[in-house]
Amino acid sequence: MFDKLRDRGFDIAIRNHAGAIFSVDFPDQVHELEEALLELSIPVEELIGSGGGEAQSTQRLRKHLYEAGWPKHNFRFTLSVDGDETVSQSHEIDHVRQAGAGRIALEIEWNNKDPFFDRDLENFQRLHAQSAISIGVIITRGSSLQAGMTDMVERCLKKHGVLDEDQMVKLFKMKERTARQREAVQYFVERQTPYPQAFARQFVQDKFGQATTHWSKLVERVNRGVGNPCPLLLIGLPSSAILE
Repeated sequence: MFDKLRDRGFDIAIRNHAGAIFSVDFPDQVHELEEALLELSIPVEELIGSGGGEAQSTQRLRKHLYEAGWPKHNFRFTLSVDGDETVSQSHEIDHVRQAGAGRIALEIEWNNKDPFFDRDLENFQRLHAQSAISIGVIITRGSSLQAGMTDMVERCLKKHGVLDEDQMVKLFKMKERTARQREAVQYFVERQTPYPQAFARQFVQDKFGQATTHWSKLVERVNRGVGNPCPLLLIGLPSSAILE
């Protein structure tokens, strides 16, 4: 199962019998997920360009899932005693796929602070305990993508002939960089580090650093039992998803 994704370098982890549930109850949804992910192609320039909202790559993946019948959904639970509501909780999930056998909940964590994984997994745990979902799925940056990010950004700058900060901001339509960010790059440039290498090092550490959502941070939590016993499918986007 999910061999097409594995062949493309995706990280795949299946926990708590999620594979058996997918194969019996949700075989069509396996195809939908594979199709959406295999079509995902992220120009390396999008890793650098900064906007005020969600990454364009994530928007495209979301659009594909919405069109395949995976809309956003807000689960609401209430507890009443003698007709009086005493407890109310809601859990908004990025994508929920309703099928005859049940529901699949899916969250995309492209680049958030890593505690968002705790939120997602704990939500899955609660929803599964109430029989509201059958499986929880999380998509994030994979290990090869995280490891190769700095080299990708450096190669991109060299390809475009970027040699200074002003050229960088103009070419990639970045929001204005802070004094701290500029000074961190300049520190290495003054010590004879080529600008593309200096920028890539600082930029990736700042934007896609170890405290953000990526594969090892997700697996670390699941190995600790966060989210148990909800069946889980974890997917890491590979470096092959980046178009250089």
